[in-house]
Amino acid sequence: QVQVAESGGGLVQPGGSLKLSCVVDGDPIRIYTMGWYRQIPGEQRELVARITTAGGTDYAAFVEGRFIISIDNAKRTVYLQMSSLRPDDTALYYCNADLQRRLYGGIQRAQLWGQGTQVTVSS
Repeated sequence: QVQVAESGGGLVQPGGSLKLSCVVDGDPIRIYTMGWYRQIPGEQRELVARITTAGGTDYAAFVEGRFIISIDNAKRTVYLQMSSLRPDDTALYYCNADLQRRLYGGIQRAQLWGQGTQVTVSS
């Protein structure tokens, strides 16, 4: 079974840095895009950043140049390097993978989510 797992969250002071990782476990046929989303309690889940396997990136406006998303295709892993963190960055961060996988002898396009990793920015 193809699964997505993120890690790297934790508690950090304002202005600090944190690096999140997300790996696609299993054996997907192809990965098209991977992205980071976040959800603040009571708010809708929102895009933080996404990247294609070719290296194209897209960032939310609130990132304001503070984060960098990157991908290691060989490791099937995407990273989010976060710097200059602010208290309003506090949220549950989710990894998403848009991929192609084998299913019951067939091929399926799927969007898979990780379980989330908590990022808390507080002094």
